[in-house]
Amino acid sequence: MTNWYWIRHAPTNLKGLVGWSDVEVDLSNIDMFARLNNYLPKDSIVISSDLKRSIKTADLIQNKRQRIPNNKNLREFNFGEWELKNSEEISKKYPNLSKEYWSNPGDVSPPNGESWNQAAKRVDKQVDQINKKYKGCNIIAIGHFGVILTQLQRAAKIEARSAISFQIDNLSITHIEHLGETNWRILGVNNKV
Repeated sequence: MTNWYWIRHAPTNLKGLVGWSDVEVDLSNIDMFARLNNYLPKDSIVISSDLKRSIKTADLIQNKRQRIPNNKNLREFNFGEWELKNSEEISKKYPNLSKEYWSNPGDVSPPNGESWNQAAKRVDKQVDQINKKYKGCNIIAIGHFGVILTQLQRAAKIEARSAISFQIDNLSITHIEHLGETNWRILGVNNKV
């Protein structure tokens, strides 16, 4: 059994969609980082995406835990032309496409971006590789909203439109166990310590 502790990175305080943009992060909640460090297993492996909002969050959680290289395949969804735009701007310019993207996630993608299914496939492949290499370990993965949702979808065996309804707050913990093969168990979603 491999335990995944998915933690959404600290807040960026930006109002638009933040996917592959490498933006700054607010690390001022020192008390929360202390609580996370006390709660998370000490014998864990820490990994993050290669975007600095995840890297800097992981730096504060790593403590004396083993760190493995940051990974591009754990990035947030690529929002393409919607990057850093708010929902009002997007729905005004792309009314039908934006409605379809959010109400029926799957193969629909923003212009020059990736669909839910493309992102999920990218993340699933990376998670499978990590599961194989670190079988039976505790893994703390500092990730992004969409990435964590894809793993909830996978574990619960639900459609993307159901997974997208979960709330994943910054610095919350989503605990998922990989039991082997395609078997997963969700032990907690959006937990705060």
